[in-house]
Amino acid sequence: MTSTAQEAPQSRPGTGAHTAPLGRVVFITAAAAMGGFLFGYDSSVINGAVEAIRGRFDVGSAMLAQVIAAALIGSAIGAAIAGRIADRIGRIQVMRVAAVLFIVSAVGSALPFALWDLAMWRVLGGIAIGMASVIGPAYIAEVSPPAYRGRLASFQQGAIVLGIAVSQLVNWAILNLADGKQRGDVAGLEAWQWMLGIMVIPAVGYFLLSFSIPESPRFLISVGRRDRAREVLAGVEGEHEGLDVRIGEIETAMRSEHKSTFRDLLGGRFGLLPIVWVGIGLSVFQQLVGINVVFYYSSTLWQSVGINPESSFFYSFTTSIVNIIGTVIAMIFVDRVGRKPLALIGSVGMTLSLASVAWAFSAKTGSGDNVSLPDAQGVVALVGAHTFTLFFALSWGVVVWVLLGEIFPNKIRAAALGVAASAQWVANWVITASFPSLSEWNLSATYVGYTIFALLSIPFILKWVPEPKGKALEEMG
Repeated sequence: MTSTAQEAPQSRPGTGAHTAPLGRVVFITAAAAMGGFLFGYDSSVINGAVEAIRGRFDVGSAMLAQVIAAALIGSAIGAAIAGRIADRIGRIQVMRVAAVLFIVSAVGSALPFALWDLAMWRVLGGIAIGMASVIGPAYIAEVSPPAYRGRLASFQQGAIVLGIAVSQLVNWAILNLADGKQRGDVAGLEAWQWMLGIMVIPAVGYFLLSFSIPESPRFLISVGRRDRAREVLAGVEGEHEGLDVRIGEIETAMRSEHKSTFRDLLGGRFGLLPIVWVGIGLSVFQQLVGINVVFYYSSTLWQSVGINPESSFFYSFTTSIVNIIGTVIAMIFVDRVGRKPLALIGSVGMTLSLASVAWAFSAKTGSGDNVSLPDAQGVVALVGAHTFTLFFALSWGVVVWVLLGEIFPNKIRAAALGVAASAQWVANWVITASFPSLSEWNLSATYVGYTIFALLSIPFILKWVPEPKGKALEEMG
């Protein structure tokens, strides 16, 4: 998408230059972030179906991992194309397209007739996830008053973690209806099919909510609807004498800028501009610490060390609650403390937590269905997994999304954000596709690898990541 910086007033966060109708802004932001909710729900709901899919289609770990990770291929595609489509048909229309894809994917995933068929629906849902991952933050940035931009931007991550938690709660409830059996019968379908299909409900909600929020002022100006753009700005900032001046500034800026392309990102010693590598690094580190192993495989993970299915589903849900708590902490402090301090706190906490989990899993005994952890190591593993999730959520989970919307110069913001988001999905795919096989090989060593990446993120933050706190988007780069 074209850059959004020119829409921001020149006031600094907290100046109170205009009295914005905050209730209306919050509603618009929450409705847009519904895409984030579906992002989280669709990404994590598969957690409850992994072992059932393995049994239903009689597949090994390597093939199973490819089906689980198939959505991430679609996510990379969706993230790469969302911006350009949004510049042509509008942000709201892209939300509606994503909602329809979520609906179709949910129905198809719940009623597959073969493994390849399930993988296809997963890819389709992944495209919707990728589109939502880009359009949500971009739209929110374009309608948010600067004084609240950081906190409103964090709505996206808040919605994602809420979607994750709800998916785990739904999975746990359905499992109980099926007497603890992932393939148990519930109203004529297996339990896992209901887990995947219920996403239709929030997807329809997302589609309907898209009709209750306005189009981005910047897009409206780009298609010549100046009066409507003024109405939208007045609706999110309050009526004030500077609105017409602001519209003029946006028009002037849009005439002088060009649509960013991949060619604009080229330069520097390693092919891309240094700040683009920073964005890619943020995206990749966010995934290589292994956070999505928790959300895609936690039920399977706990069962692999001897915990029964009901308890494993419950621990997946409690981890999701911890994820929400951490995200709320980040939303409170991201504008007060700054992006870099939160990221550093999270990196240190994740490193220590992952190291403790790796140590605990080294004590795993038995094989096949007869595996267990000693009581002490079992407690350490559970506590470590929850503290890891907490430190991720209060730092990298929110901070990366905020930073990716802020660190790039106006000229390259759209293209750079697309590259960074695509890199994030590729890294996510690598972790997701590799975990089942790696865990069968050596679960403890796998977590040692995640620990190393968490440790390496500390010097990365200190040396290369800028601090955008308190700066207008125009000042970045």
